[in-house]
Amino acid sequence: MTLRAIALLVLAGLISTSARAEWFRFSGSAMTTPIEMEFWAADRDQAERLSRQVFAEFDRIDHRMSRYREDSELSRVNRQAADAPVVVSDDLYRVFEQARRVSELSDGAFDISFGSVGYFYDYRRRIQPSEQELAHNLPRINYRDIELDPEDRSVHFRQAGLLTDLGGIAKGFAVDRGIELLRAGGIRHARLSAGGDMRLLGDRRGRPWVVGVRDPRREEAMVVRLPLADVAISTSGDYERFFIDDSGTRVHHIIAPSSGRPAEGVQSVTILGDQALVTDGLSTAAFVLGAEQGLAMINRLPGIDAIIIDDQRQLHYSEGLMPPEGP
Repeated sequence: MTLRAIALLVLAGLISTSARAEWFRFSGSAMTTPIEMEFWAADRDQAERLSRQVFAEFDRIDHRMSRYREDSELSRVNRQAADAPVVVSDDLYRVFEQARRVSELSDGAFDISFGSVGYFYDYRRRIQPSEQELAHNLPRINYRDIELDPEDRSVHFRQAGLLTDLGGIAKGFAVDRGIELLRAGGIRHARLSAGGDMRLLGDRRGRPWVVGVRDPRREEAMVVRLPLADVAISTSGDYERFFIDDSGTRVHHIIAPSSGRPAEGVQSVTILGDQALVTDGLSTAAFVLGAEQGLAMINRLPGIDAIIIDDQRQLHYSEGLMPPEGP
């Protein structure tokens, strides 16, 4: 997708072109999701230059990791890796490695080979796999059949027909890279989000950033507000991409690898940690595992916390989080 980034000054009344530090806000779209960033910069020139770099980085990563682009590096891997190992870029290999770690931590609840079935879903056209398609392709979902060779940085699939999808982890990687670029450019206070993935750099100049956890069934309502700084936050919800089928079932995009069907028992999962690459994958894994097993996984991981809203609309918190005050 071609980026269309539009710079918006946070202070609408600012008309002076003199060089002075201000909050700047930029928005656009990439990786099939809205991108927003806000940061404190020395002047407009610095802010616009850095915003262009960040959006260009999202575009670069999308060209590598999109399953919607026939010419992406990921699409090449999906076409060729079952025939022979495919040498990949450092970026793609790093994301595959992290995906493997989350798969192992979650005993396969997170599995990028879910694309073997996931590609049969089309949420805009209200299409889901038939029973025959599901039976034929479900055995191809197995992260253990994705071989990674660190010496030559290659990826090999042990079975034909296996397809990977990085939709549950690539945006987190892009958010981390965007924050790295802002930090390298001298920025110390920033918020960068891509859909359900966000990273906060520093605080909001002496105050915390306040991040809301959305009510999964009321778009404008927040169930929790969190004062935060220097943290990554990822939310996976059944409200992001879905349709209601003829039986009244919500068919959403978070697929359980064991069944090839949308995971049940949870409405949303929010994960907090140091890197969005990590929190992105863990939010999907915890969603598929459900509240009890998902929290058990998170509680084993130092520096990671979770807020889970189950299908009864009950809130569950990891051991490291005291229940925050509601809005």
